[in-house]
Amino acid sequence: MQKNFNKTTLDNGIRIVTKQIPHARSVSMGVWVNVGARDERPEESGLSHFIEHMIFKGTQRRTAIQIAKEFDAIGSICNAFTTKENTCYYAKVMDVYLTTMVDLLSDIFLNSVFDTREVERERQVILQEIKMLEDSPDEHIHVLLAKTAWRSHPLGRSILGTPETVVGFASNTLKEYFGRTYQSERIVISAAGNLEHQSFVELTARAFEVVRKLDSFPQRTPPSMDRTVAAHSKNLEQVHICLGTRGVHATDPRRYACSVMNVILGGNMSSRLFQEVRERRGLAYAVYSFLSLYSDTGMWGAYVGVDKSNTQQVLEIIISQMKKLKDKPVDSSELENAKEYLKGGMYLAAENSENQMTRIAQSEINFGRYIPLKEVEDEVEKVAAEDIMELAHDIFKNESVSLTLLGPVDENGMYEGIVNL
Repeated sequence: MQKNFNKTTLDNGIRIVTKQIPHARSVSMGVWVNVGARDERPEESGLSHFIEHMIFKGTQRRTAIQIAKEFDAIGSICNAFTTKENTCYYAKVMDVYLTTMVDLLSDIFLNSVFDTREVERERQVILQEIKMLEDSPDEHIHVLLAKTAWRSHPLGRSILGTPETVVGFASNTLKEYFGRTYQSERIVISAAGNLEHQSFVELTARAFEVVRKLDSFPQRTPPSMDRTVAAHSKNLEQVHICLGTRGVHATDPRRYACSVMNVILGGNMSSRLFQEVRERRGLAYAVYSFLSLYSDTGMWGAYVGVDKSNTQQVLEIIISQMKKLKDKPVDSSELENAKEYLKGGMYLAAENSENQMTRIAQSEINFGRYIPLKEVEDEVEKVAAEDIMELAHDIFKNESVSLTLLGPVDENGMYEGIVNL
């Protein structure tokens, strides 16, 4: 067992993982479910996200306003989020309120009633959330890229669902999906901060041991990624561009090389894309690259928002920087700086109990074990220039690149010839 880390598995398969931080005054707790948007059928698109909202809207013991007041009364930071593969309900409190936090989180997770009136009210909130996303082109472009790259595959759908699917959800729909997918062996309860593992297990086990153990869960299948260009015309001031290629999955040994490569290309202010597009040429305010890692697939991508007249020039710069990584090894100084950036961010994030709670949960979900920071540091240090060059050759290919544009853009054909790796 690693220092200050402990794990207990309940009889029904729920895993409880904790990281003790003795000097902290806070405790962060999350109830994680390895269920997300990719596990929904087409007609269920948005259900996981809808349930995330409804969890806070009343239980058999508490009304929605009582839940809000009780969380506020202990100075809690509480929220929830849904991703393509996971849903998390979490809170952070001073350590003296640990028992109260466990009671509140377990109650909303296990005893939500999905009241019909609350469902109707929250439906309107989510419909507004969908509209708000569409009014934020720098965020909406990422949803469009996923749809372009992965098409009809569940990973290509929006986490929020569509107005058509959201309108069709009823209280019974939510209850059925919750009961079918929120299975005990897909639940991880994580906590980090000033707590003692066995005491935390005793607090949580009494509530969560009632969750049923089921045998079946929809099998996830990886998507294919084919070359696609999609231009979405919209009356905007800028053209928003997302270019994506096939990446690595969350447990791929090459994820360390991919993370270093991402930093070099567009992960910070000294990165190649930031320096070339923004600093040297002044073509954009926002430009960066990103990684999306899933259990069986992944994507590397780049985003930039530019004036329409600069669209082709910026695309050519992105492509040229991708080619450069394939053609020439990264020099030792740039490689070392990228590694130090990654390690620094990792250790700085570890000073926060909420980040530690998230990290141990994701390690458990993805790897079934705790991964010490030192192990990650050592793997990052092993990344060589040749590893990055080899990875770039493997994932930067014409046949698996997707380009999505949103704004005052022309037809798809004019951008097709620019994307040539």
